[in-house]
Amino acid sequence: MRTLAIGDIHGVSGALDALMEFVGPNADDALVFLGDYVDRGPDSKGVIDRLIAWSQSLQLVCLRGNHELMMMNARHGRDDLRMWLAVGGSQALASYGRGGRAALADVPDEHWDFLDERCGDYFETDTHIFVHANLDPGRALADQPEAMLFWEFLTKPIDHVSGKTIIVGHTSQKSGEPLAWKKTVCIDTYAYGGGWLTCLDVDTRRYWQADALGRTRTGELRDRE
Repeated sequence: MRTLAIGDIHGVSGALDALMEFVGPNADDALVFLGDYVDRGPDSKGVIDRLIAWSQSLQLVCLRGNHELMMMNARHGRDDLRMWLAVGGSQALASYGRGGRAALADVPDEHWDFLDERCGDYFETDTHIFVHANLDPGRALADQPEAMLFWEFLTKPIDHVSGKTIIVGHTSQKSGEPLAWKKTVCIDTYAYGGGWLTCLDVDTRRYWQADALGRTRTGELRDRE
């Protein structure tokens, strides 16, 4: 069984399709999606549709990112809606409409249920912790503040009290290469901005990548000192 982590998708369903075909996950693999499925790219709706469908036959763990939080908050107030639309929500909303026009009411209940009930804030195994953005190294998972889990950018390795290896997204690596230290790895490789979508086998440290044009490549993590 492989444990495969997938970085920030941001509505780039073409890269997601190419990546899944390239990696070829099966029912024995655990796929951990690190959040930011929506916003900025052209097909947020299609990304969530795929995750819901794949969960019927594959072992999916889906985490929330800060963009899912903003989408959820947009339902509750005009100011929250305005902020979300300004940071990629307009593209996400357009994917739900015909001819590019839609309102929050056009988002199906199944998608709200996915965001509210089927996505988690973090995931932990015997050896790894998966979160969207970052961790306070001195706090247990249950005590982590929302600002760390969803919003704090990664600037240095996380020496967490658990001793486990931390896998995150959120901090875009515009080089297209994952950012890796011995115990901390970031796999947001700028899929929506012309970069790559990354899938990492967290045990072997091999990764696969695909871009919006369907091109693929593979490599192995190279740790920074």
